[in-house]
Amino acid sequence: MIYSCCIFVYCLLECFKRENSINYIMITILLGFSVAVTVVYLLWTEPVFHQVMYGVLVFCLVLRSMYVVTWVYPWLRPLCYTSLGVFLLGFILWNVDNLLCDTLRAARLRLPPVIGAVTQFHAWWHIFTGFGSHLHILLSLQTRATYLKRRPRVKFICGVWPMLHAEPRRRS
Repeated sequence: MIYSCCIFVYCLLECFKRENSINYIMITILLGFSVAVTVVYLLWTEPVFHQVMYGVLVFCLVLRSMYVVTWVYPWLRPLCYTSLGVFLLGFILWNVDNLLCDTLRAARLRLPPVIGAVTQFHAWWHIFTGFGSHLHILLSLQTRATYLKRRPRVKFICGVWPMLHAEPRRRS
């Protein structure tokens, strides 16, 4: 989670740079942060530490996303807000699962298996986080492709799954 979120942070921080530029300083900082979090977590196996460090990265993503959709590309607000909303819904369900774990387990024993499976809120956290991350990747790609004048468009596979299509730059 930490490493992939650092990649998201890098992409959003670098989305307005010239083509083929690489910010080695930012890569070093984010890689150092990831390795430091890993080492500290291996030595001090406190889940709250890992959650807080992940929260710091998500906070950076939210701040940068808000900047992009407020000041640069306001027409991307729906995609940004949907991404953040889906991610937040997963986060809420995960915390409900953490707080009510014993109660939910006891309820699952009395419920039919199909309904019991739906109450696995930790699983929903992964589903919503995955979809929210996918939408956030689309936001990042659309921001970058727009900046590079690639005329990006969101297309839907089977009318459901959003994907980005960017056309090559027109030669003048």
